[in-house]
Amino acid sequence: MPNIASSANGLRALESLAAGRTVIHRLHPAAKLFCALAFIVFTASFGRYDFTRLAPYLFYPFLMMALAEIPYGILLKRVLIALPFCLFAGLSNVVIDRETALSIGGAAVSFGVLSLMTILLKMYLCVMAALLLAATTPFAELTAQLRRLHIPAPFVTVFEITYRYIGVLLEELRSMTTAYRLRSGDRKALDVRHMGSFTGGLLLRGFDRAERVHAAMCCRGYSLRRVPPARRGFAPRDAAAAALVCVPAAALRLFPLW
Repeated sequence: MPNIASSANGLRALESLAAGRTVIHRLHPAAKLFCALAFIVFTASFGRYDFTRLAPYLFYPFLMMALAEIPYGILLKRVLIALPFCLFAGLSNVVIDRETALSIGGAAVSFGVLSLMTILLKMYLCVMAALLLAATTPFAELTAQLRRLHIPAPFVTVFEITYRYIGVLLEELRSMTTAYRLRSGDRKALDVRHMGSFTGGLLLRGFDRAERVHAAMCCRGYSLRRVPPARRGFAPRDAAAAALVCVPAAALRLFPLW
């Protein structure tokens, strides 16, 4: 129950951060979207042993968090969710690739360890770039910008509905879990015998709630074909902000510092 509540509150916390009024929040959504995509592409293009060349890219998340006044702990909790997947993927390299790559203070560091460190750093940078985009841009503005960039409507719609449906599903799961615990006495966990009916009931309740949400969206003017106009045009300051991120990222990719 606490985990469900914390997950739902986490979604709301990310949306509340996007309603800020800092210099980053006031940038055009297209500029922030382009910066995030370019940063992720540059980060992913490095080789598996390029940890030292990838380390300077830490300037982006820390600079963005400072300018957008975003608490580091809120984003770090969400980054840690992706940690086990990358950790398991990189541990095999530690076992297989044992050749010494470098020595630090007399301790040998193998290529496998270097590869693991690079994978973890890549994961951190890419996930932080996506989270910073979501934490500084309201979801409605982000999807509207994707439509203005002529991203295929089915892709944007699936992305939009999936994001909204996660919150709906968590709310239904929390209410069903509360009802189950109230009717099961001292039982704290879901009984294995009830998992099938519980999952089926959750699916039906989620579908019903999603249909009502979609009907409410249509009543308020939601349309798959309508492209909402931008609140303001792409200003020179937006281009300057994009250049301040993309130019150093490209320079660090083409010309290594060491």
